[in-house]
Amino acid sequence: QVQLVESGGGLVQPGGSLRLSCAASASISHGYVMGWYRQAPGKQRELVAAVNGGGITRYTDSVKGRFTISRDDAKTTVYLQMNSLKPEDTAVYYCNAGVSLYAPGRYWGQGTQVTVSS
Repeated sequence: QVQLVESGGGLVQPGGSLRLSCAASASISHGYVMGWYRQAPGKQRELVAAVNGGGITRYTDSVKGRFTISRDDAKTTVYLQMNSLKPEDTAVYYCNAGVSLYAPGRYWGQGTQVTVSS
């Protein structure tokens, strides 16, 4: 069983930066794919970025060049560095643990709100 707790969300102006953290309760050094998903009001939940145990990453097109996902298996923590934020990045961001870069796994965090607004 893996429990995930996100932190780092908040209100930021367009062009600003935030770093989200996801602390896992169990070791994530055994091959879990860790991902960040987001859901805006009235929209489906979508993949933002994911990283596997070997460091291979996947990003949705709209965040490429602006967001960076990383993992620290010793700290069982995954990060999402978000730069050049836009109003359309406003959403609840969820951490996820699974086995694929292309589909979410069974473990979800509770979510953290990111609001980009002036």
